[in-house]
Formats: sequence, structure tokens, C-alpha cells
Amino acid sequence: MKANETAGLIAAFLSTRFPVDKMNFKSMVQAKEVPVHRLSWGYYTGGLTVLFFMIQVATGLLLLFYYQPSVSDANLSVEYIMKYVSAGALIRNMHAWSSSCMIFMVMVHLLTAFAMKAFDKPREITWVTGVVLLLITFSFGFTGYLLPWNQIAVNATKVMIQSIEEVGLYLPGVLSQVPQIVMETFQGEPSVGQATLDRFYALHVVILPFAVMALMGLHLISVQLHGMSQGVDKPTGKTERFFPMFLVKDLLFWSVVFLALFVVSVCIPFDSFLPYPLLEPYNSLASTPPGIKPEWYFYFVYYPLEMLPFWVILVGGVSAIVVLFLTPWIFKNMSRRGLRLVALGATAYLVMMTVFGEQIYHLVKPGS
Repeated sequence: MKANETAGLIAAFLSTRFPVDKMNFKSMVQAKEVPVHRLSWGYYTGGLTVLFFMIQVATGLLLLFYYQPSVSDANLSVEYIMKYVSAGALIRNMHAWSSSCMIFMVMVHLLTAFAMKAFDKPREITWVTGVVLLLITFSFGFTGYLLPWNQIAVNATKVMIQSIEEVGLYLPGVLSQVPQIVMETFQGEPSVGQATLDRFYALHVVILPFAVMALMGLHLISVQLHGMSQGVDKPTGKTERFFPMFLVKDLLFWSVVFLALFVVSVCIPFDSFLPYPLLEPYNSLASTPPGIKPEWYFYFVYYPLEMLPFWVILVGGVSAIVVLFLTPWIFKNMSRRGLRLVALGATAYLVMMTVFGEQIYHLVKPGS
């Protein structure tokens, strides 16, 4: 294929995905219609993800006034915020709870978008940016987990970083050195320490937020340009105006969810679900306490990793990520009914590993 033909195909692809004639307020807001059917609730999941991200940014900025990113002061500064700063415990609880809520909601949003075939032409870029946002959201959880610098955070981070190095055992030639380079880049020194905290802090408060805002902007523009997907194989023909009807409902839903999050943050400290020894400041000379494991949103990888050979999880994980990125092309001819069955299967696996992962692990490996 000649260079001119390639350039023409790329230009045609981009012009279809980003139609200039629709880049105006009338097309993107005033004239936009939202389909009404039994799965219409799925259209609100993206907005909730945005809400939780906004709460993360607002509470995170407030925490930055007092948090000290050093191995000697990080844990003490978190304790100071919780005990002595006015509304500090509330802000930190809201940050922690909304973090879990954001990760949960971005997973729900991806599954509902998949089930409703929201990746169908010309929405491929909308889907791909959504997958990248999902991975960045998990990266937020991974990097933020270390910042309190307590026993569970540091030990769990060590295990997760070491698993990156292990990938090199299954790669050929020069590629086998890549995981080691990645691990050293994240860790910054021979073991998890100040350099690691510095890197995770920079990623968590600067690099990842800017990446999310850029990709979220592209994602939202794409959604506004192409509107909501029809959602079902047999449309009802019923619609409602995006502005003001859908937008008002969305904002009312935001208000209810925000109130619920506020009440939970006031009444239930996020750390109350962890035994106290795991929340002690990290001591490199102390033995690793029992009960070390990652946050709940990594259980779907953690428990299979404990039960199966590493290479099985590696192949499965890489395959899943590739399939996610290529979903618009792999599943383009599948009906929405078929897609819903696939989404239900994925949901069942995630729920099973998250809620019952530990019990399944003890059944597979009794006495462990």
C-alpha cells in the first residue's frame, strides 16, 4: 500500500471518529438524545466514575497540605491528619472510600459498555481510551496503596514489584531484561525505600492525574460526538433529551451518591477493616506479619496467582488485556445478547474471586 493511500485511510478513520461538523454545542449537547430501555441505567455509570475521580482530586489536594512523602514521616503525617487536622479524618476517609468506589465503578462501566456494545463503529476510540483509563485507575490504586507507609502497604508492594521481575523468566533473549528494568525504574533502589516512595508519590499526584484528565477529555468528547450507543439489539424507539433531562437526573444521582459517601466516611473509618498490626509504621527489621495481601480490587489476580503457576496467570493476564484493546474488532459481529453473556461470565468471575477468593484458595490448598 502506498504512503498516500495509508494517509488517506488514516484521515478517513479519524474524520469518521471525530467529525468536525458535529463539534458544536448544538450537536453535542442540545440535539443529543439518550435511548430509553431496560439497560438505560448503564448510561449513568460513566458519570459516577467521573464524580469519584473529582472527589479523589479534591480530597487528594487537601491531603497534600499535610502529607510528608518520606519513609520517616509518611505514616506519622497520615496519623497527624487523622487525629489533629480539622476534618482530616473525614477527608482521608472520603479519599480512601472514593478510591475503592472509583475502581469499582470503572469496572462496572466497562462491563456495561461491553454488554451494550458501546464499542461499535464509530466508537472504537471511545472504547480504547476507556480501557487505558481502566488500567490507569488500577495504577492509582497500586501507587496510592504505598503512601501511608505501613506494614501492609510496604510488604504488599514488595510482593507486587517482585512479580514484575519474575515475568523476565518467561521472555526470550533481550526481552527478558525488560521486566528487570521496569522493576528498577519503579523501585529506584535495591529494595523498597525512599526512592520507591518518591516515584510512587510522583506518579500518584502528578503523572497519573494529568494522564487521566487528558484521556478523560478525549473519551468524553468522543461520547458527546457520537452520543450514547443504542444499548440493545431491538431499540424501543424511546429517547430523552440529554440536556436538560438526562443531565439533571445524572446530577441528582451524583448528589445522592455523594451524600451516601459522606455518611459512610463519617461513620466508618476506612482502616477499620484491617487488623491493627498491619497498620503499624513499616519496620524493615520486623518480620512480615500474617495477613499481608493487596487491596480487594487486586484479588481477582492475587488468589489465582496463589493457586496457579505464574506463567498461567501471565498468559491469561496478557491475553485479557490484548482482548480488551481489540474488543471493537474481535466482537464486532456478536449480538448484544451474546455480549451480555460474556459480561455476566466476567462479572461472575470477578465477584467470585473478590468475595470468595480466600475460601477457594483454602479449598484448593488446604492447610495454607
